[in-house]
Amino acid sequence: PVLDERSAAFFALGIAKRQGRPVALVCTSGTAGANYYPAMVEAKESQVPLLVLTADRPPELRDCASGQTIDQQKLFGSFPNWYAELAIPMADLNHLCYLRQTLVQAWQRSLYPIPGPVHLNCPFRDPLAPVEDGFVRDWQDELDDRFWLGLEALADPTALSGPRDISLPAPLLEAWRSCDRGLILAGAAQPTAPEAYCQAVATLSQQLQWPVLAEALSPLRNWASLNPHLITTYDAILRQAPWQPALAVEQVIQLGPLPTSKVLRQWLAEHNPRRWVITPTGQNLDPLHGPTTPLPLSLAELVAALGPVAGSPADSACLDLWLSLEHKFRQHLDQSLSRLDRAFEGKVPWLMAQCLPAGTPLMIANSMPIRDAEWFWPPGDRQIQPFCNRGANGIDGTLSTALGIAHQGPPTVLLSGDLALLHDTNGWLTVPHFQGHLTVVLINNHGGGIFEMLPIAEFDPPFEEFFATPQAVHWNHLCAAYGVNYERVRDWEQLQACLADLPSRGVRVLELRCDRKVAPRLRQQLLAGP
Repeated sequence: PVLDERSAAFFALGIAKRQGRPVALVCTSGTAGANYYPAMVEAKESQVPLLVLTADRPPELRDCASGQTIDQQKLFGSFPNWYAELAIPMADLNHLCYLRQTLVQAWQRSLYPIPGPVHLNCPFRDPLAPVEDGFVRDWQDELDDRFWLGLEALADPTALSGPRDISLPAPLLEAWRSCDRGLILAGAAQPTAPEAYCQAVATLSQQLQWPVLAEALSPLRNWASLNPHLITTYDAILRQAPWQPALAVEQVIQLGPLPTSKVLRQWLAEHNPRRWVITPTGQNLDPLHGPTTPLPLSLAELVAALGPVAGSPADSACLDLWLSLEHKFRQHLDQSLSRLDRAFEGKVPWLMAQCLPAGTPLMIANSMPIRDAEWFWPPGDRQIQPFCNRGANGIDGTLSTALGIAHQGPPTVLLSGDLALLHDTNGWLTVPHFQGHLTVVLINNHGGGIFEMLPIAEFDPPFEEFFATPQAVHWNHLCAAYGVNYERVRDWEQLQACLADLPSRGVRVLELRCDRKVAPRLRQQLLAGP
């Protein structure tokens, strides 16, 4: 049981993110269900399966000033994949059959064709307690194993839909194969089989001889040896005006949503290449409104449709230039960050990529942490599993999502700013029931650091009070109030030691204090290149 329904919903979201299976949320009537709304939005936008069951009063007690009763019909609007109101419970075998089949539908709709939340509104009449009434005994013998088979047959309906035999138009395949100025964009992805995903992208890249620009939320950066054409410093590279014309491309294959980088998006909008978006669900993933065609197929289907290229792939001057610049800029970033002694928030993801135990789940908060990860996370082979609530890009529920990811799983790390963590401090109320370990790396820059990157930062007042919104919180005292271990990080060696050896259980906060007024200048210097 989780006291705060908003935290409970994000906790369930975290569990579902890691497991890839629906997680049930149950709450009482009234405003309780309304607290699920932010997590329902995120689940819809990031395609995470949830089963939400809201208790309700019976129809005769609605709209008559009865206590704890609101209109819960379609409470979450268009965000659920499916909505149904259950009938009032009855001690009747036919009713139980109806309930069973409704649950079968709810389970399937949460996973297929697009994962997402499902809402079941559940009205009850008194008595609510399971009082023995004698009716159940009359048909209890019929509730054998066969009665419940329908709940197990489609535990994962997506498992029935393997790769299809798809043929792409010959002119399209020829346009790709003959293009020596193409690239692959790999946005955020959380595949159930990350190694197979990375191998498929590598195959695609090698067949076409196109570079792969992969953001930090793609598994590609953490399985780097599989792909010799991987580009991770694209944001810094594209900031250099002299290189932009030479790097311009004609064809782009986009895997999932666009990477976060604003610089990359501006470059795409300026050069306007033909873009093919691989979207199995048919979603519109082009906020730039460019010359884009969605291809409703999976990555595996795309690779199979392309097929092997006859002979040796032709040399590509464009690919060679991308790889040369990647080496140059990666060397610059690595050397500069390794020499940097002062507390700089951008160095944290760079360090994490090199010292976290292999396979560690890592939840990255929105706002500055996810951008610093995109800019500075280096390629490696530690198979770290990145997570982030990038459906709606909000900071709410960050801590609870991380606790859900870590619950009954391997030791997990959360990288968060102070405002995102403060926004969800009720998440700490789950700690007494939490099973596992979570290390929170808290970047405390006393406010909203992302706004320091915007022109509004030059206008103070009102900038500091209304945009940066610094909070006067003593984190050691706050952690003590919730029974959470706290440690102040004073140098990089201390942080590295803490991250290299994660405990097996419990929750701790590692606070690194940074100066958000200095950070923009450091980022600008680092991303300016060698």
